[in-house]
Amino acid sequence: ARALRAAAIRQLARREHSLPELRVKLLRKGHPVAVVAEVVARLGREGLASDERFCEALLTARSARGYGPVRIQRDLQEKGITAEAIDRLLDFSSGEWLVQLRRVKQKKFGAALPRDPAEWARQARYLHSRGFTVDQIQRVLNPGAED
Repeated sequence: ARALRAAAIRQLARREHSLPELRVKLLRKGHPVAVVAEVVARLGREGLASDERFCEALLTARSARGYGPVRIQRDLQEKGITAEAIDRLLDFSSGEWLVQLRRVKQKKFGAALPRDPAEWARQARYLHSRGFTVDQIQRVLNPGAED
């Protein structure tokens, strides 16, 4: 158990991990399930591993890279974070996402609105692929929809 704990702490020293993600990584290395469960639970109780801290770190990193709430939600789900925890963290209606979306749009396409439907669709596809909702995209790309 001591060697397993040291391996888990090495993983956490590199970056934050969700508890389920840490559990999976340790199990892949062939450690016994019961020992892994105990070590991960203990690290969680001691505050060395925290789903909340992991979520905040992932949210900060992904939004800094220009990703929207849908993409971040999917990434959190893939890391084993519960739907309830994600709902507490992400507010899809927050005006901050529109600010982020405008920043991403301007960086990729400039400040001008799309000139024609084909350009509008191209920009919308790109922004959707970055994880923004259709409603958010329409609010930014449609003239007169500005807040």
